[in-house]
Amino acid sequence: MSGRDDLFYQLGRLTAGGLPRRLVGVLGALAVLALAAVLFSILSPLYAAGALLLVLAAATVTASVEVVQAYEKAALTVFGEYRGLLDPGIHVVPPFVSHTYAFDMRTQTLDVPQQDAITRDNSPVHADAVVYVRVMDAERAFLEIEDYRNATASLAQTTLRAVIGDMELDDTLSRRDTINQRIDDELAEPTDAWGVRIEGVEVQTVMPSQGVVSAMEQQASAERRRRAMILEAQGERQSAIETAQGDKQAAIIRAQGSKQSQILEAQGDAVATVLRARSAESMGERAIVERGMESLEAIGRSPSTTFVIPQELTSLVGRYGTHLSGGVESGTGLESLDFDAETRELIGIDDYEADFAEAERQ
Repeated sequence: MSGRDDLFYQLGRLTAGGLPRRLVGVLGALAVLALAAVLFSILSPLYAAGALLLVLAAATVTASVEVVQAYEKAALTVFGEYRGLLDPGIHVVPPFVSHTYAFDMRTQTLDVPQQDAITRDNSPVHADAVVYVRVMDAERAFLEIEDYRNATASLAQTTLRAVIGDMELDDTLSRRDTINQRIDDELAEPTDAWGVRIEGVEVQTVMPSQGVVSAMEQQASAERRRRAMILEAQGERQSAIETAQGDKQAAIIRAQGSKQSQILEAQGDAVATVLRARSAESMGERAIVERGMESLEAIGRSPSTTFVIPQELTSLVGRYGTHLSGGVESGTGLESLDFDAETRELIGIDDYEADFAEAERQ
């Protein structure tokens, strides 16, 4: 609080207290004496006494009337003895020997000037606050404390320094609600004894010293750089992982393609080999049959009536005859290229056809 504010506050306090009334009484008495001297000098004693009585009566009426505002309560003393509280309105009090002390019953604002404090981690800070107070019991505020406003403001200053001294710098900057609550709790008990209630405390500013602010800025800048480097490293790591996984999948696909190609090539070679073997077998049987038919033709031209024919030749001629009579349609002819179950399993012809069917669907 500045010196100018102190001056106006003291003037207001004197205006609300009893000292101006004493001054007014003294000045009034001097004025009455001066007026009496003037009246007795220019008027007859009778008229001068009457005029003096009128002036005294007017002064008495004025001193007997006390007006209390709607938001106030006034403590009344007569000859220095406390006589009670005056409620809002017009009151008649003993003239010249009574004094009243008005108390504002509204919520009042007390500015806590800037305080220099040192936190628990030895960091100097500057802090100020605002305290909201309200007189709940004007009698105790009059009898128990000389000046409740000044006492509350002084207590708030020491409490603010003590609370900040129990906290670390980071907490003082981020936990304003905790500071407010602790100051409120510390002020509650003593102010209750004064008839005053603390309705709220608000810390307005907590400012570290300039050196601490510079160090905090450097720390924040270093932290931002560290986070940027971490994010960059994580991005590079993720990129490398994705690249490696892509290469792995590509290698797997290439290997599977190469394997499938080799399987198909091997199956094709097996089928070709079997087909060549079956073709060779069929051609051999045809040659034997043709030679047998030539032999039968030669025997037929022979004059002999008895012939010996090998059983194998009879079997081949029977098969050849079946072929000539339509055995190809039934699948049992001489040149049938169908494979039996054992041959199909041996060369994997079923798997080969399934792979070709799947490839055609894709």
